[in-house]
Amino acid sequence: MAIRATFLVLLSFLIAGCEQTDTEGDLVIVPTEPELLTSTDDMQTGASDFDRSTHPGKGLYEESCSGCHDGTVSRAPHFSWLEMMDASVVYQAMNDGVMSVQAEALTDEDKILITEYLTRTKLAGGAALKVIEPPMCTDGDFDLSSPAQAVNWGHDTNRYSPSTVAGLTVSEIPHLELKWAFAFPHAFRARSQPTVAMGTVFVGSQEGRVYALDLETGCARWTFSAAAEVRTGIVLSLSEAPISKDNPPLAYFGDIIARFYAVNALTGELVWSFKADEHPSATLTATPAFHEGTLFVPVSSLEVIPAADPEYECCTFRGSVLAIDGTNGSVLWRHYTIEGEPSEVSRTSVGTRVLAPSGAPVWSSPTVDRKRGLIYVGTGENYSSPPDGNSDAVLAIDMATGARVWTRQSTSGDAWNVACMMANNPNCPPEDGPDFDHGSSILIVELDRDKDILLAGHKNGTVYALDPDNKAEVRWTTDVGRGSIQGGIHFGMSAADTQLYVPINDMNNTRNGDYLDPEQARPGIHSIDANTGKLLWSNVQSNVCYDEDEFCDPGISSPVTSIPGAVFAGHLDGFVRAYASENGELLWQFDTRPERVGVNGVTGYGGSMSGAGPAIVDGHVVINSGYGLYNHEPGNLLMVFAAPQ
Repeated sequence: MAIRATFLVLLSFLIAGCEQTDTEGDLVIVPTEPELLTSTDDMQTGASDFDRSTHPGKGLYEESCSGCHDGTVSRAPHFSWLEMMDASVVYQAMNDGVMSVQAEALTDEDKILITEYLTRTKLAGGAALKVIEPPMCTDGDFDLSSPAQAVNWGHDTNRYSPSTVAGLTVSEIPHLELKWAFAFPHAFRARSQPTVAMGTVFVGSQEGRVYALDLETGCARWTFSAAAEVRTGIVLSLSEAPISKDNPPLAYFGDIIARFYAVNALTGELVWSFKADEHPSATLTATPAFHEGTLFVPVSSLEVIPAADPEYECCTFRGSVLAIDGTNGSVLWRHYTIEGEPSEVSRTSVGTRVLAPSGAPVWSSPTVDRKRGLIYVGTGENYSSPPDGNSDAVLAIDMATGARVWTRQSTSGDAWNVACMMANNPNCPPEDGPDFDHGSSILIVELDRDKDILLAGHKNGTVYALDPDNKAEVRWTTDVGRGSIQGGIHFGMSAADTQLYVPINDMNNTRNGDYLDPEQARPGIHSIDANTGKLLWSNVQSNVCYDEDEFCDPGISSPVTSIPGAVFAGHLDGFVRAYASENGELLWQFDTRPERVGVNGVTGYGGSMSGAGPAIVDGHVVINSGYGLYNHEPGNLLMVFAAPQ
């Protein structure tokens, strides 16, 4: 990576309308030359400090493992997924798990060296290989009279908690205090969307464990170990019949190697699981949607990462959505975002095959339109050239048949992969991006004149209003942020009636070679009238990052959550903040970054917040903190806030 030569630029923001800012005297450091990656190791915060090239595990991995994990063997996770796994998961797989037969010729020392090499973790004394059990609850039980509510991802992508669900008023917000924190062991990211139901917090983790934690104390009612990190939210089934031990809700989630699970939400026992996609780079990142016993499961991938290797034949993955029977896991239909399989279309300058069309992954939780019998998803970029008409688009899919109803592409000609973040890498498509996904879920809003509208946020910083009854005709567009490969609008907006809340990231240094003008950046929270697209107010967040915090940014990458009178947002600078709906005024903030001991006895700290947002239920605000990937600050905390009673 090029050495950052920096200069100081005065940050000033001028916009029309009401704006809450406090930027006087603030200075932002920006590079004189846009930065690039020298290795995919740079994508994990701190990983470049580990020298893989000389590590003794390198030869052992190449001799014993690389033949299956180089992306050519279906069902075998690509190297780019292995390196994101927890060290204990990798070691256990070789020791007595799914890879024990293949690893039987390896000594225990060999397994530890391979684990170190893959996870870039020093395992002195084997401490990081030990599973740390949380304190289990000794009294009390699930509150069966308080089932899951149909709010937040999985049930309603508008991410609005009405007063009957939130149990929190605007007057109580300034008095919120940290009730307890749970530190995920050996983790540097916490990005699974928490769900609160039955007096319990359900959440996934980097180590692949799913926890059911008591909302009042943080003790564990049960834990479940998936095969790899659980990044999706945990979605509980809804039923008209009362919850009982004979009629338990199921908890649904997916892991980063594309396995999907259903477990008994009262016991944590596995009910069924299956592999959602056999592609070596496939993953489940978006929270599934549940509707009347059917699950809609989006499939994405990180094939953009192995594409950074000039010898890698890019690319063969295409996004999809599956409809699953929630009772038994059978596949009802699969809809591919790209109809045909990729095939060779050209060769790179070094002779590597280029396969297309590829990509168009689905990163966002599906939106269920009960009135029209449709689901809506957004897609990401194509991975290879030439791009097609399915990337960076909003898709409408018939929920009964899986047939495509309409497509509305927001950005055409977008072909990109991680090779484009490196200097002169022949695997970068000639289009070179701009990598402007629809990673934010589509929102359905009923307008004042009894007309529905779809609201789609884009990484280019624009909100699109689409007419669902006229093949997604664009009703209005509003440019809110400057945009970048991490947003603009990244993971999710929120809507309370016709008031839309738009989080903007607008990082100034995304390490992909682009110079992004900091004076055009609009990091923070903004509000729009969904009827007209008019900007109501903006609160552009000033930079409170310390000079030594290289991966700290003021923007909002994570989804936001609203309640009557307020909206909550976790920022990349490690603060969770609440803003007034009326004018964007800051009501409350909390710095999650200081080190603290969790209720499980593990020391943790917060960091950047991304991927998941606040859950607000029964007077509690529940949020994860820490995102040590893609140039963000690491952390490993689940934090629960409440106002004193």
